Amino acid sequence: MSKDNRPTGPSQRMLRVGELVRHALAAMFARGEIEDDALRGAVITVPEVRMTPDLKIANAYIMPLGGMHAEEIVAALNRHRKFVRGRVAPQINMKFAPEVRFYVDDTFEEASRIDSLLRSDKVQRDLSDEDGETE
Repeated sequence: MSKDNRPTGPSQRMLRVGELVRHALAAMFARGEIEDDALRGAVITVPEVRMTPDLKIANAYIMPLGGMHAEEIVAALNRHRKFVRGRVAPQINMKFAPEVRFYVDDTFEEASRIDSLLRSDKVQRDLSDEDGETE
């Protein structure tokens, strides 16, 4: 915390619990424990899990391999939230298991948008300016 008591970001405990939940979810998806037609044959990655400060809610950002049918898969996972919570609880060894909420991870799209901006003609022209002068 800073001097004026405003949090600057997630605490170490929030990060550690988020990683535990992420590993538990990834293992569960790899084993294919959730029986749903929308999830059948889907390879799901869990790039990030963000915990609330009270550790009661875990926001899991997921992306299916290739990004196909992401909204359908998130809806299916949110339908099975209670089952997921019951499977994650013994693996994270906490007094209370967090409620897991699933969202589509859009960081890959954001990264590709930034990459396309950096590769644009205007930026390349500015980077290849040989005399170092700015306009």
